[in-house]
Amino acid sequence: MELGHLFEALMLVCFGFSWPLNVIKAYKARTAKGTSLAFIFLIITGYIAGITAKFINHQLNYVLAVYFLNLAIVMMNVLVYIRNKGLDKKAAAKKQIQILNTAKVTNDLTQEENMNYTYSLDELINPKGQNSREEKNAVILLGNGLDQKIPAQSLGKEFKFNFHIYNKSCEKLSFENVNEYFTQAIAPLAPEGIIIHLGENDINLCVNNSELFDTNYLSLIKQIKDCNKKCRIALISVANPQNNKTVSQVNRHIKAIADSENCSYVNLDNVHLWNPAATKAAVEFAHSMGLNTRKPLSDVAEILYSYEYKVLAEDSSTINLVS
Repeated sequence: MELGHLFEALMLVCFGFSWPLNVIKAYKARTAKGTSLAFIFLIITGYIAGITAKFINHQLNYVLAVYFLNLAIVMMNVLVYIRNKGLDKKAAAKKQIQILNTAKVTNDLTQEENMNYTYSLDELINPKGQNSREEKNAVILLGNGLDQKIPAQSLGKEFKFNFHIYNKSCEKLSFENVNEYFTQAIAPLAPEGIIIHLGENDINLCVNNSELFDTNYLSLIKQIKDCNKKCRIALISVANPQNNKTVSQVNRHIKAIADSENCSYVNLDNVHLWNPAATKAAVEFAHSMGLNTRKPLSDVAEILYSYEYKVLAEDSSTINLVS
């Protein structure tokens, strides 16, 4: 019987020998990535079951001490995991701050280099003389006002978009000129996705003639689909931080149009809930798993407008998403 206990203890020593090494490795790694907490708890459950069996069978001998020793070492893995998880969160937060600061610096520098720029940041991100060429089958941001300052390409690189994205927003864009603007500046790119943020300059039109507002919006969507019938389209609401009834009416029309045309609808009233850092972490995890799925336009819009709200709008000393 003693020989059986000896071999049982030897088995436990063999199983438990790797855990001290694992603790040291995890502690030095300073990250919880690659560590399965569920697996650790499964091992802990197994040791607790073994200890319980020893007490039930009244086998209180040196083998029980080996069980407790292994259990203690495995528990240390849990403590190191919790510590590393906290370090991962701090690193992610620091990385996100660096992303936003880098994009902000890029935005400030490009504004100084070209104060008369009218339509978008693309020319600032790709200065003249570098022979930059806009690719077809890209995603286009089509907005107005402060939208034109969103550094779409820089954010696309930071968040690992698996497609090209260009900011084609225009300061005074409205339904009076958007069709012609689309034909000249966007249609040649044959975009596979368009994020539309219009309505701010058409609020009076919606109030005075809502039917014409709807007709103009639907006409733009038809023009997009005529260019590419498979084009993904996302409609963005007009910013309404003061809960203005007139703006709310405009947004109800935009939401209804999105539903009728099977377009994505993104409500800017939820911008304070969006978390670009979590989105970036999810993207990096997907890349590490070998996934390369096409990012939904609603997620892209949240990233772009989170930047506008948290960086551009703050620089303008306003809580509004539009200047």
